[in-house]
Amino acid sequence: MDLEEKVNAVNAVFQKLDQEIADFQQSTKLHCKFGCGKCCYKADIEASALEFLPFALDLYRKDKSFEWLDRLKQTPSSICLILNPTQSGAGLCSEYPHRGLICRLFGYSARTNKYGQKEYVTCQIIKTEQTEQYETAAKAVSAGGAIPVMNQYYMQLHAIDMELTRDFYPINEAIKRAIEYVLAYYAYREN
Repeated sequence: MDLEEKVNAVNAVFQKLDQEIADFQQSTKLHCKFGCGKCCYKADIEASALEFLPFALDLYRKDKSFEWLDRLKQTPSSICLILNPTQSGAGLCSEYPHRGLICRLFGYSARTNKYGQKEYVTCQIIKTEQTEQYETAAKAVSAGGAIPVMNQYYMQLHAIDMELTRDFYPINEAIKRAIEYVLAYYAYREN
């Protein structure tokens, strides 16, 4: 599978997930607080390089790969560099269409517990500020209701490229590795 095919496959997984999340949000009436982005400030978010391959390819096409590599190297922060706290709007992600799988899943997905049952995973803000909807959704999920399941989506990415999904890194390192992968790919294909 070449780079374009990988990116298209990742985007197809993301589109399917985004639709499932939209369906879940519509049926539960749960939503993120306007302009929140609090989950993005966690310092220990990890991701695989494959999750950010679409972002890295977009940067390459816009001739911004080296600019971003410099930013990633010069900024020791463990907070995602795609986060833009000065951005106005619904969220703080400056590259929302290119956000990673973990960014898409958090708040509107389930994990599978040791008994094979789904458990709804979301943030404290949704739990406390939308308590009634959260409790209803959590009960529906544990009863088998429709919700994206984290491990199923990670396995879909793993099926696209085992190498780029084998390891998880701090989010900025995952972005850096995705950019380096795209640059290396094209270094041997163009003049």
